[in-house]
Order: sequence, then structure tokens, then C-alpha cells
Amino acid sequence: MTSGHHLHLDVPRPALAGFEDALSSLGGAVVTGGPDLAGDVPVDVYLAEEPDAAEVAALIATAAAAAGIAEPQVESQPLPDIDWVAKCYEGLPPIVTGRFFVYGQHNADTPPPAGAIAFHIEANQAFGTGRHESTQGCLIALEDLAKRGIRVRRGLDMGAGSGILAFAMARLWRRPMIAADNDMPSVVICAENAVLNGVGPWVRSVYSDGYSGRVVKAKGPYDLICANILAEPLAKMAGGLAANLAPGGRAILSGMLNHQAHKVFRRHRCHGLVMERRLKNGDWTTLVLRKPG
Repeated sequence: MTSGHHLHLDVPRPALAGFEDALSSLGGAVVTGGPDLAGDVPVDVYLAEEPDAAEVAALIATAAAAAGIAEPQVESQPLPDIDWVAKCYEGLPPIVTGRFFVYGQHNADTPPPAGAIAFHIEANQAFGTGRHESTQGCLIALEDLAKRGIRVRRGLDMGAGSGILAFAMARLWRRPMIAADNDMPSVVICAENAVLNGVGPWVRSVYSDGYSGRVVKAKGPYDLICANILAEPLAKMAGGLAANLAPGGRAILSGMLNHQAHKVFRRHRCHGLVMERRLKNGDWTTLVLRKPG
């Protein structure tokens, strides 16, 4: 009996981010290892079912062309009946980012450091376990705003996924936060995670297609908006973000590669936002913008 499917390929380190972006669209867990002596990084993709071979080939071809490299060979095979999404996280240590301590059930016995803000987030189909550089960049930016005494009365996590950023906002400012996503399973997972992490009274998980959702519009304008998505949707949603951000409010944007940051900022600058801080974490950038007022 088999359950799920496994793809394996080796990718040159400079091209890794592009392949991760492409393969994540298949909807599974993308796991990378350390580079070998030639600089190639092993990439393993664990999927619930066998993907369309033509789709995989097209994704690989596009990523290879964008990186200017030859298409890597892909190994494709069914998996035995094991929960590979959970298994690929077994043995991974908790994530420590500033004051934040993010752990899964497999390391629930590891005590958090004194004074840490701890979140229990399991790996599942909702993005945001704290392991991605973009999520870590947002957590660092949030803690920095709190340390600077920035006042937040209303906050919004746009594209909330697991809800980790909304939870961090709620714990730092002790104010009601909206967690919005256009994927209904993620909305449900976020709500469950909020209860699990003791922030259910502060975080409201809602469905919203961008900024058009009824609750999102009714609860604004916001003093703080976090959006950890991808560069293209961030750029397209710049007008909606600016319209829902209160004068003097901040926006934390992530999910963009370093070379995409200027395009994302330029689009938001057209709507009156100014740069306050730029953080780089590996290949990924997090922007902190402010609306004058």
C-alpha cells in the first residue's frame, strides 16, 4: 500500500530559491538539505498524490530557464503509507527568532528560553511554521516595532496561513487582530491554532479575497498590516493595503526574493508609503513601510 508521492532533484545553490518557489505550487512539503562539494543542494518534495508529470516538467523547465541552468534530473516515486509531511519535520529543532520560540509536537518537551513567546505550530497545508526566512523576517520586524514603542490598536495579518504573525501581533500588543486568508482550509487551521496557542480571544480568522472581505473592510483602518505572501500579489495589492492602513501606520511585507524588493517597494511608494527598514535573511527580504500622517 502506498500513500503520497516523492520528488527528488539536486539544484545549484544560487538557483535554489527559484526552484523552491516553483515546486511549492504543487501543494506539498519542500525540504532542502546542505550543499555538496559541487554546490548542489538536494531538494525533496513530499506530495499527497502523484503530480501531473507535464506540470512538474513545465515547472522545472521554467525554473531552470530563469536560473540559466540545464534542467536537473527529477526522480519521481510513490511513498509508503507514512505521514511524510510530519515525518520530514521530525528531529528538527524548535525555531528561535528574537523572543519567539516556535515548536511542533515532535519537540514539545523542549522548554522555551526564559521570557520567550512560545507558539505551537504544526506543519500542515497552511503556510507559516516559522522555518521560512520570510516568516522569520516578519517576526524580527514585529519585535522591533514593539521595542520601539509603536502603538498598535488594530492589526491585520493578510494571507495569514497558520496565523503565526497574527498571534505574534496579539501577544506583543495585547489587542484584537484580524487574520485573513483566501484559502478556507487555512482559515480553519488558523482558528484552531489560535485556540491552541491561547490567543483565540484576540485573533479572528476570516476568509477574504485580498482586502475585499466584509470583516477586513469593517475593522480597518489598521495601525499595522503584515503581508507575507509573494512578490507579485504584494505588488498587485499595494493599493488595497494603502487604503486600509491608517495614517502613521506601518506595513510589514515579506515573501519576496532580494531582487524583487525594489519592485514591491516602488508599487507601494506610488500609493504614498515610505521605506522605514529593509531586512535581508538569506535570499529573502522583509520591508517595513510607513504611511505618513
